[in-house]
Amino acid sequence: MYNEYLKFAKDIAYNAGKIMKKYFKEDNGASYKFDQTIVTKADTEINSYLIEKVKERYPNHCVDGEEEQFGKSNYVWVCDPVDGTAMYARHIPVAVFSLALVIDGVPEVGVVYDPFTDSLYAAAKGTGAYMNEKEIKVNSLPLEDMRSVSHYDMWPEAEYNVFDLIKELGKKTYFIGIGSIIHACMCVATGDFSLAIFPGTKHKNCDIAAAKVIVEEAGGKVTNLFGDEQRYDSDITGAVISNGLVHEEVIKAVKKFVN
Repeated sequence: MYNEYLKFAKDIAYNAGKIMKKYFKEDNGASYKFDQTIVTKADTEINSYLIEKVKERYPNHCVDGEEEQFGKSNYVWVCDPVDGTAMYARHIPVAVFSLALVIDGVPEVGVVYDPFTDSLYAAAKGTGAYMNEKEIKVNSLPLEDMRSVSHYDMWPEAEYNVFDLIKELGKKTYFIGIGSIIHACMCVATGDFSLAIFPGTKHKNCDIAAAKVIVEEAGGKVTNLFGDEQRYDSDITGAVISNGLVHEEVIKAVKKFVN
């Protein structure tokens, strides 16, 4: 059954990518929502397209999109139509599309699509993780390895202040912020990054649901900010996304510097 869901998710992803590219170089209708985050024509069009397709194919499922929701079910299609909207709105090609099927709170199928490099990341529980059908694996680098690169997200309104945490871990690993937490998670899945730290909470399950299954199928680990498992059909408590090797070390630092 997961194969059917995965094929459906991939088809949605490719069409979402077409929509993203359609608006990328033209007026994308960027505007600010009540929380001062940016939304574009692509965000709303993709979210509505997903709802339409789920209604057609899986009418007993529901959709939890970042811009629009539909229905109520323990089978939830969790979607971030355009992650990295601030970059996308400025015509910087970093943003990605993300979609996960979350069953009883657990992501079982996930896809992430980067239309600018035509890279499709996909995984179903127990079957491995792939980029364009080629298997991907996390790296085995400790933080202090000079090749280790890590990602962080941080913004003033975030419930958790991770500034001191980044400052401390930054003594070991090189931190960057690429403008899309989901894209950064895929860099963990492919072994390009060792770690990503995300302080998001309210409705931020849309940012991490697909990454949870893809990164873990690639051999990594994804937990909430404090090292615990969490549901992905509701608000989350931040996230630590890692190659697994560094996870315990990072969580120990989180508990020391974040409250």
